[in-house]
Amino acid sequence: MQINSQELLTFVTVVDCGQVGLAAQMLGQNPSSTSRTLARLEEKLGVTLLARTTRRQQLTEEGIFFLDKARLVLSEMKSAEDILRDRDRTPSGRLRVDAASPFMLHCVVPHIPLFCQKYPQIELELTSSEGNIDLIEQRTDVALRIGTLKDSALHARPLGVSQLRLLASPEYLSRRNAPQTVEELGRHDLIGFTRPESLNIWPLKTPNGATSKVDPKTRASSGETIRQLALHGQGIACLADFMTHEDQRQGRLIPVLTEHTSPDWQEISAVFYRQTELASRIRVFIDFIVENAVQSGGLIRRMP
Repeated sequence: MQINSQELLTFVTVVDCGQVGLAAQMLGQNPSSTSRTLARLEEKLGVTLLARTTRRQQLTEEGIFFLDKARLVLSEMKSAEDILRDRDRTPSGRLRVDAASPFMLHCVVPHIPLFCQKYPQIELELTSSEGNIDLIEQRTDVALRIGTLKDSALHARPLGVSQLRLLASPEYLSRRNAPQTVEELGRHDLIGFTRPESLNIWPLKTPNGATSKVDPKTRASSGETIRQLALHGQGIACLADFMTHEDQRQGRLIPVLTEHTSPDWQEISAVFYRQTELASRIRVFIDFIVENAVQSGGLIRRMP
């Protein structure tokens, strides 16, 4: 006997809700019907997916394996439905977009009023995650990611790149004087990331040509927090142009050690779980971001 989408949806909903009763409410069913559907799925597969007692439930090893597959199948089915539904329609429906808070604040939010005016039938949900999220688990349609992509299961569209620079406020530089060599940087207050530690490797020219790992005096988990600390004169930070372009243009942040900094570019990509044609609401959003955040304002540049 073949399994069906309702059985997959029931299994995933029970796992997400943590109990059959809540899952039944979400599905508009009674608990006994939900339990029977789950039992029928396990019978068809010939394995136990959830070890259940009167007080708790826990995924078995088979259940952990099958959960990811079930989520992916349900996502692909929804994608196919979206494509067919949107083929001859104005882009519409809910669009969930995730990005790191600095990119969201500086490259997405300023353009949202125009996007909503152009596509009034799209309902936006914007979230900010500093790390990479599971798009299926978080039910996210598209994520805007910074850096080299590692997840081969994702489809990606390169948007451009953004250069990294060492920056400090005029107030800090007048108080401490700008460093003139890489060695002098060690005597300054540096602002860096709490994690990953790789973000504290700065593109500085050294005698052996390698980049330099710094030991920040002050650390933060978000690039936007680091930007604010730099603006408030707390030290020197290494940040991308997409979030500091306007600060540099208006003199709020000043590049330091420019002659001792190697050109270093962060890749910007839109990533999504799709095997074929994109749903129109996703496609028009990515096209819009390219047109407005990349080509205008000088926030990020295309690949050099």
